[in-house]
Amino acid sequence: MKDILWRAADKLRGSLDAAAYKHFVLGLVFLKYVSAAMAERRRQLEAELRAEGGWEEAGLLATLEERREYTGSGVYYVPPAARWESVVDLARGTGGGAGIGEAIDSAMRAIEGYNPALLGTLPKIYGDSSVDGRRLADLVELLDRVVFQEQAGGPGAPDVVGEVYEFFLARFAASEGRRGGDFFTPASVVRLLVEVLGPREGERVYDPACGSGGMFVQTAHSVRTHGGDWLNVAFYGQERNATTWRLAHMNLAVHGIEAGLGIGPADVFRDDRYPDLKAQVALAAPPFNLSDWGGDFLAMDRRWVYGTPPVNNANYAWLQHTVSKLAPGGRAGVVLANGSMSSRQSGEGDIRRAMLEADLVACVIALPGQLFRTTAIPACVWLLTDGKGRGSGWARERGGEVLFVDARELGFMADRTLRGLTDEEIVRIGDRVRAWRGEPGAGTYEDQPGFCASVPLSAIAEQDFVLTPGRYVGTAEAAADPDAEPPDARVARLTALLREQFAESERLAKAVDAQLRRVS
Repeated sequence: MKDILWRAADKLRGSLDAAAYKHFVLGLVFLKYVSAAMAERRRQLEAELRAEGGWEEAGLLATLEERREYTGSGVYYVPPAARWESVVDLARGTGGGAGIGEAIDSAMRAIEGYNPALLGTLPKIYGDSSVDGRRLADLVELLDRVVFQEQAGGPGAPDVVGEVYEFFLARFAASEGRRGGDFFTPASVVRLLVEVLGPREGERVYDPACGSGGMFVQTAHSVRTHGGDWLNVAFYGQERNATTWRLAHMNLAVHGIEAGLGIGPADVFRDDRYPDLKAQVALAAPPFNLSDWGGDFLAMDRRWVYGTPPVNNANYAWLQHTVSKLAPGGRAGVVLANGSMSSRQSGEGDIRRAMLEADLVACVIALPGQLFRTTAIPACVWLLTDGKGRGSGWARERGGEVLFVDARELGFMADRTLRGLTDEEIVRIGDRVRAWRGEPGAGTYEDQPGFCASVPLSAIAEQDFVLTPGRYVGTAEAAADPDAEPPDARVARLTALLREQFAESERLAKAVDAQLRRVS
């Protein structure tokens, strides 16, 4: 059904490109959500009031329109003229003529006016003279019709709308190509991070590059799946892109998640909105090999405990910033380009060594190629923890060791260009990490040639502190390995590796050229 909805919505796009069109669609999905959530709360409230008895009809109806009855329950109040039903009626009544766009913009302003937490986050673009009113009215009717079909016998309306919003985010990210990576991290990568870190009820969860908030949505889902109360998780995030920051607000709202996202978009390196925050869990999938991160102006920053990151690559700035946010015993997962595991340029090798000798690195996971539609650069996951082998309850018995997981051969081709990890593969990696940490009930950890190995720091030092898992896990016996890499997968992986080396070569060439310019 979602694919049908997407294709239908895409047909209504007209001449708008995907980057602009997503704000029209996602804004309407949000409007649908807040209206549905309020309607659901209104039905509950009305039933409660009638059960109490003693109400005159006029008084009861007036109470049903009191804003505090909704905001006190974590539901946004939507004034009558701004409700989805009113917008749908207008779309049908005007036939897409003048007024539908202005009415939606007015609805967005009204919702912001009654709900200060949303101020400045909702799109007011529908009344633009370039917007085709007929297409806009058709889009409103399409979203109204399909979502109601899904409700029959299924989950509640807010849950359905949340799923639709997340689905549209993913499809728009795919349509936008490289730019889509600014606001959306592939679902299997997000699920893997949450699986291996295991955030729990009562913890503070932080994402310094939160994009559209997907890490928080998956965290809430995981806590709920494991029997916890996700409403008792404190979420903190920061995002530097203004439009992405607004998307995050709407995405979290349609999933019922309250999160601190700062008073506006901001660069986490130059304007840290949570300088005193200490979180039990930190998750991040920042831009790979970010070169214009402002390193020229941050050489003396107190976050660089293990060494000043190079000005032309932010990988080790992300790692150290994330570590600076960990509470005692906290844990973090950061997705970076593979080059971070072995690079020695501009002091990165020295920083990596210092972090290893401080026993911050718990695990390194090499991911399959083609997981990101936005880039061909292979990626890995760094798992970090404070107090490993000492005060950390997360990896208490693993001081002086690092777990390496080589997951490059896992995954399946979701389409011609994009690979994904199956739920079973994500759980398989999570099980190995849990067993290695000694989590009760996770079983006994054993190295698995070709897949995982626990390696002492002394052996890593012999490899000059290079963290590429392939150096440590060895190879599985081909005859005993029914899952040996097929030829097409090997070609795809090697192609991705070659592209990564091309990209690294280009980056180094630019760095050398910059140095030459400085001395010439």
